[in-house]
Formats: sequence, structure tokens, C-alpha cells
Amino acid sequence: MEHHVLKQITLTMLLSGMAGATTAVAQDPGKINFETYSLANGLTVVLAPDRTTQVVAVNVWYNAGSRNEVRGRTGFAHLFEHMMFQGSANVAKGEHFQLVERAGGELNGSTAEDRTNYYQVLPSNRLNLGLWLEADRMRSLAITDSNFHNQREAVKEERRLRVDNQPYTGAIFEGMYALADSSTCFPYSHSVIGSMADLNAA
Repeated sequence: MEHHVLKQITLTMLLSGMAGATTAVAQDPGKINFETYSLANGLTVVLAPDRTTQVVAVNVWYNAGSRNEVRGRTGFAHLFEHMMFQGSANVAKGEHFQLVERAGGELNGSTAEDRTNYYQVLPSNRLNLGLWLEADRMRSLAITDSNFHNQREAVKEERRLRVDNQPYTGAIFEGMYALADSSTCFPYSHSVIGSMADLNAA
């Protein structure tokens, strides 16, 4: 199971920043040199070194999104995006944010139809922190009833804030997805955030 999941993960490391960027762009605008290789555990790595900066970005992309959901389970990909910040074997709940921010970095995650991704931007001398945090939650995420129910309520509130309580937004939001035929293309005929009924039943 673990090996199967790892095969669906892409790790992208981009070293970029402001220092020296103007010169680099002027010499060859739009060109980003990178290398791609696979680890023994199935992880695909895309490495784009930039030695003109002292900032590193660690991006982890999972080849899973709302397209993988089934009827009655919409919104689960987004829900598990939230779960990824609820702690792991060596990181307490909420500590992922604290560790990155104390190191002078920033982080976030997002879910779409075809992927879920997480990123950390850190001083380049803290690359090890970004990689360690991702590795720890990848192998030992704290999936507990308490965390699950807590984050389910957070996602429901997010839906209320962004969709249900916004004039016209709900109709437009759901209407766009309704353009896809749910009988033949269910993966793309429902919203990423899912229905309130499915979240309530989770």
C-alpha cells in the first residue's frame, strides 16, 4: 500500500528567488534548467537548482484529487489536504506551520480535480527541514477520529464561507460542474469542496 501511494507522488524542488533574478532572466528569458529522476521508492523528483538565490521551495504533488472521489464521498480529497497539517509521528498538531514560519518560511496546500499539492518556501540552509516535514507526514500522518471530525467541521465552514453564504456564488459554482454529464463523467461533475450532505455523512 505504501509503495503504491509513493508511486503517485511527485516531489518538485525549485530553488528560486529575487537575488540575481534580473540578470538570469535577461540572459535567457523563460528558460528553467531542471532534472528529473525517480527514487527506489517510486517517488519522482524534479530538481531545478538556482545558485543565485538563498531561498528554496519544496513542493510535493500527489496524483490524487477530487476526480478520485465516488458518489457520496465528495470533498474527501480536500478534507485530507486539511488532515495533512494535523500532525505526524514527530510533529505535533499545528507544529508544521510553526516550524516553517519560525525558520522564516511560508507554506500552504491546495486541492484540485487532478492533484493535491503542498509547498514550503524556506531559506536554502533549511532545505532539510522542508524535506523532513514532508517525509514525516508522508509516512506517519496522525489520522485520528478527533483530527478527522475537527477538520471536517473546518471544511464545512470553508464551504459556508466561500459558497453557501455568497450571493449567486453557489448557483454559479455548482452550475459549472453540472455542465459535465454526471452519469458518464462523475469525477469532473462535482466541486472539489464537495457537497454539504457528503461532508455531514463523512
